[in-house]
Amino acid sequence: MDKALLDILACPNCKGSLIYRKSEQELVCPICRLAYPIRDDIPVMLTDEARELGSSEDI
Repeated sequence: MDKALLDILACPNCKGSLIYRKSEQELVCPICRLAYPIRDDIPVMLTDEARELGSSEDI
């Protein structure tokens, strides 16, 4: 994930910063506890496509 792209992306739900999880290929919003998938190097920034983080998952 390009650092410049990561700097401009924000959670579509709360507009907060995102954390890149390379191994899971997803962007995580620690505020909403949502993980947005990255498919074919393209972040899918739709809340309908995001998965909710489990209570035991670290951010």
